[in-house]
Amino acid sequence: MTKINKAAVVGGGVIGGGWAARLVLAGVDVAVADPDPDAKRKLDAIMANAERAMARLWPGQTLGNIGSLTYEDSIGAAVAGADLVQESAPERLDLKKRIHQEIGEAASDDVVIGSSTSGLLPSEIQADMPHADRMMVAHPYNPVYLLPVVEIVGGAKTSSAAIAKAMDLYTSIGMKPVHLQKEIDAFVGDRLLEAMWRESLWLIKDGIATAETIDDVVRYGLGLRYAQMGQFMTYRLGGGEAGVRHFLEQFGPSLQWPWTKLMDVPEWNDELIDMIATQSDDQAKGKSIAELEEIRDNNLVDILKALKANDWGAGALIQNPAEESVKSGNNNLPDGNVLETWSGLVDQSWTDYNGHMTEFRYLEVFSMATDRLLVWIGGGPAYVETGASWYTIETHIKHLDEVAAGKPMRVETQLVQHDDKRVHLFHHLYGVEKGNLLATGEHMLMHVDMAAGRSSVMPDAMKSVLDVIAERQADMPKPDAAGAAIGIRQK
Repeated sequence: MTKINKAAVVGGGVIGGGWAARLVLAGVDVAVADPDPDAKRKLDAIMANAERAMARLWPGQTLGNIGSLTYEDSIGAAVAGADLVQESAPERLDLKKRIHQEIGEAASDDVVIGSSTSGLLPSEIQADMPHADRMMVAHPYNPVYLLPVVEIVGGAKTSSAAIAKAMDLYTSIGMKPVHLQKEIDAFVGDRLLEAMWRESLWLIKDGIATAETIDDVVRYGLGLRYAQMGQFMTYRLGGGEAGVRHFLEQFGPSLQWPWTKLMDVPEWNDELIDMIATQSDDQAKGKSIAELEEIRDNNLVDILKALKANDWGAGALIQNPAEESVKSGNNNLPDGNVLETWSGLVDQSWTDYNGHMTEFRYLEVFSMATDRLLVWIGGGPAYVETGASWYTIETHIKHLDEVAAGKPMRVETQLVQHDDKRVHLFHHLYGVEKGNLLATGEHMLMHVDMAAGRSSVMPDAMKSVLDVIAERQADMPKPDAAGAAIGIRQK
């Protein structure tokens, strides 16, 4: 899979900002070009939303290798050296053609140039631009940092090589690119949305249902099915044991019934606009856009987590930044004798009825810290595939202070002892704000031949990294609590 080293985002609004957030959190350096003097403030707010969502998606973990976010004064400066350019300017053909002219003039020969347009045809946008063979529609859905689908639509001049590379690049950042074989106005997703939108407008105009009623039908019914099965798979199940043919034969004739008004549109006037706006305001119950965005993101994250647990749909695509950081190959032992092996926040779900981090979560944090050290010595997930691994054979945790939800923490790890089969670690968990010691974790690990089911001597290369750590930490005093036994002291 091709890695994106640098991306350019032209237009940093809701969609462009969403692209920037997804790319940065996937470890990609992003240059943004946007003439709006308020662009940075707006994009910072989107980044904050995305980082909050990632913290909820992967509780307590750092975000892995985060890319940089820079702002350029010109499109050319932003595009220079980019592997992927994502244009997200307003939906005006003349504006997009001018922007893509500038992009084409500054872009490299093998770049992928995507437009986030929700309806304009790529052949019209690319008509006169340089590098037209590299340009295509790459239409996402909001919020881009959580919803993975992106519609890829080539124009008359788009090369098959560019389409193939685009499919690879968007996949590399956890997206689900779907390739439309032909150009069509509004593509697939927006055509489906338009059909529902037209019918919804009629239901409101005819006084049959309010905006809230329509939304309730979707979110309590249709949406739950579609979120994980889609339309045709949902209808496949509608046929029961008799199968999809039975469903089609049973319900196909209903297409002739005059139920919907999809080929007609209610008059778009102030009366209808006022009706919808009033109903929508009532439905929001005073919640601001920012509050509704947070609710939306929280719900999407939890739906994604449920789908991930079943390895299904969009859940099968989400990538743990900590795991991706390991896969990236940047796993060398850091310099110095102080080894910070974990940092993150206390997730709300980690707290007990006292509002503090519950006891078994300390073990989870120390386990993640141990995993990071194992990666540094060459004993990470890839090593397990060779048939050997490290097993924890003894653990002792001391709880020294409280820490509440949302508070930042970090772990420093000391190598107390090691030989050719065993490693004795001691973790210190600190609160970042006060620097107070929250807990300690002492762990003994054994190197194991998994096929034989018994301990074994670790590879020399692994032992040599442990020797380096031991040498660097030789002057560090042995922790007072190391080797301590549990018991009630006699007065």
